[in-house]
Amino acid sequence: MLKHYLRIAWKSIFRQKLNSLINIIGLAVGMAASVLIFMWVNNELNFDRAHKDSQHIYRLKNYVAIDKKDTWVWENSPYLLGEKLMAELPEVQKVARIMPLSWNGLYFNIKGEFIKEESGAFIDSSWFALFHYDFVKGSPADFNAHPFSLVLTESKSKKYFGNDDPIGKTIHIDTMDYVVRGVVKDIPTNSSFQYDVLIPIAARRANPSTLKNDDSWSNFNYLTFIKLLPSANVKDLPNKFTRILSENKKSDNIKTGLVSLADMHFENDLQNSSMEHGNKKVVLIFAVLGCLLLLIACINYVNLVTARASLRVKEVSIKKITGAGRLQLFFQFVVESALVSLIALLLSLAIVEMSLPFFDAFTGKNFLLSLSDFRLWVILAGTWLVSVIFTSIYPALLLSSFKPISIFRGFNALKIKDTSLRRGLVVVQFTIAIVLMVGTIVVYRQLQFINRQSAAYDKSQVLSFSVPYKLLSRYKDDGRIQLVNSFKKELQQQSSIANISVMNQGSVINMTGSSSGGSTDWDGRDEDFKPGIAFFYTDTDFLKILNLQIKEGRWYQPDNKADEHNAILNETAVRDFNIHQPVIGQRFVSQGDTGVIIGVVKDFYYKSMHEKIGPVVIKNINEYNSTFLVKSQAGKVIDAQRAVQNAWNKFFPAQPFEYKFLDEEFEKIYRADHKTAGLVWLFSAIAIVLSCLGLFGLAAFTAERRTREIGVRKVLGAGVSDIVNLVSKEFVMLVIVAMIIASPLAWWVTNKWLEEFSYRIDISPVFFILAGLITLIIALATVSVHAIKAALTNPVKALRTE
Repeated sequence: MLKHYLRIAWKSIFRQKLNSLINIIGLAVGMAASVLIFMWVNNELNFDRAHKDSQHIYRLKNYVAIDKKDTWVWENSPYLLGEKLMAELPEVQKVARIMPLSWNGLYFNIKGEFIKEESGAFIDSSWFALFHYDFVKGSPADFNAHPFSLVLTESKSKKYFGNDDPIGKTIHIDTMDYVVRGVVKDIPTNSSFQYDVLIPIAARRANPSTLKNDDSWSNFNYLTFIKLLPSANVKDLPNKFTRILSENKKSDNIKTGLVSLADMHFENDLQNSSMEHGNKKVVLIFAVLGCLLLLIACINYVNLVTARASLRVKEVSIKKITGAGRLQLFFQFVVESALVSLIALLLSLAIVEMSLPFFDAFTGKNFLLSLSDFRLWVILAGTWLVSVIFTSIYPALLLSSFKPISIFRGFNALKIKDTSLRRGLVVVQFTIAIVLMVGTIVVYRQLQFINRQSAAYDKSQVLSFSVPYKLLSRYKDDGRIQLVNSFKKELQQQSSIANISVMNQGSVINMTGSSSGGSTDWDGRDEDFKPGIAFFYTDTDFLKILNLQIKEGRWYQPDNKADEHNAILNETAVRDFNIHQPVIGQRFVSQGDTGVIIGVVKDFYYKSMHEKIGPVVIKNINEYNSTFLVKSQAGKVIDAQRAVQNAWNKFFPAQPFEYKFLDEEFEKIYRADHKTAGLVWLFSAIAIVLSCLGLFGLAAFTAERRTREIGVRKVLGAGVSDIVNLVSKEFVMLVIVAMIIASPLAWWVTNKWLEEFSYRIDISPVFFILAGLITLIIALATVSVHAIKAALTNPVKALRTE
């Protein structure tokens, strides 16, 4: 019987070539877009779940109370805390620590060539016992037995050693030789531990100064993971952890908590993090988007099938007369829909396969269309099953149950005008498309707003680099300042360089942390008020580089010794600190150094606009300033870059030169937002294309159905514009209705997304009008193709049509 149904379905598909082509292409595009989205959503929701007993693995997190209002959340913990937990708490089964190299990468010296490796981490001996890695060569035991060892991923092994066996090969790092003891498979895309080079913590602790630093309870250097017994009461453990940490650190302003391995990817309360984190709200939005795109594609099919239902009256009537039952007919049409969906699914797989390289480059992931992946089969089977249900149930009920007389009167089996149903489905399609179009406009305008707020200087012409601390540590305090000043003077002699500034922060675009205001004081400060403060230690040229705006007072003056103790504040600091007027000249103690406030600068963005601008204190140069900002002369970026490289080689010949432009840093902190914008734009375009594809099919059917009417109207004097208006006005009204319904939905969705930003645009009615007009124009152009064709047809030929 199934074979018989398949044969009939296949003949039906070929009999209606244009209709079937529109259905298959529409479904295939919708399925492909949905599959790509579901692959990404699945990847995000299954982060770190591949490890054995992942449900019992947690990471410690610490809450440090700065004052009554502010609490910082750290992912790091003291090294010694792990041993204490294992010794004192029976619920803790295993402990493993890791120290990522994301802040300070290592330089590999391979055959005299320096290569900076940032995707590495120090791990302790229990790491491989707690987390799962697939060893291709070597073993964890061999790695743990030798402190100066390395484990590489397959891709890193190939990068450094080609096709040679890396086991036993040596890589020179700093002053030590490290031996490759293992190779593991590349890290999955849904792992937080994206480290391609693993080094024993024992190698780091072999340095006496590092050992002393690690063994202090005040130093929070490591991410500490624990595996708990299944019977452990997770709710009670944080209090026990806090007691142990407080007793040993001798401090009561800190509390220790837990985050499960499964929830770690979506943490959003950390002060800073060495790992990539996702946004659960964005993931859920895209999951819904994937479903909506599939729904739009299915609506196309339903609309076209139901629109042409009356054309199959003869087929169904004959089958009923020859004894076919309603159930048999129902299954025949379900099989027909399932076959179309299956063909569309196969075509969508080809589209996905071709799109994956671009999708990978865009998302920064490495997805594989592997048929051995169980989750991929779930996605594909789920997509196909949903499409079959959506495209088959109602059309099959309609086609199997109608009475020919009812169909001729325009009613379906459910006693509803089928044209009303089709109109409703078209409205649903375009409502979704307009919501996405508004979303695209809002995201684009928000990113424009971010660019405008940070456009005080040309970021593409500002080069940033740092002198490594290991080089500065060879000098005493004054020696460091002299070295930095000498290097700065060397650069100032270069004609291609316009300005140079030196500061303490690694980045002026994305400051990595703040300091407690516990050692900061001013007249009128409440003793319990210890706010988090962003401290910038810089020089007299910092103002020229960033074009900061002085609101009151002045900037630092060259060779003014008194300025070494003075401070400049931003507007937020003056407001939050409640400093008495006049602000200029007020006493200000910064980290134990007493001076006065000499200036106030207007607020500037030193972090992502997702975060509010906080208090900023700018101090004059000190011995820890090692980050250079070099602004090139207009049109001489390459010359300036070459000049800095030559100066670096002169001062630090054995140290590789590493630099970045500020526009690259700027792009990096908003990379996730740009990806979101790109994805929304892409899938908005797909939604409109799918909606218009369905509209194209309906317009073709409408024009065909009204052939004689159009012929009569033309004989009676109707022009081309009248005929186009006749065919188009119904669809135009549907789009206008969709605009009205979509507007409040779009406002709610975009407002939720904008809540992620502390500084954001206002949602303007213009956005909705623009989205509606764009959609309306595209829809009108789609319908007009058939309307114009019908209008240009010879009326004599039309009137002869039966």
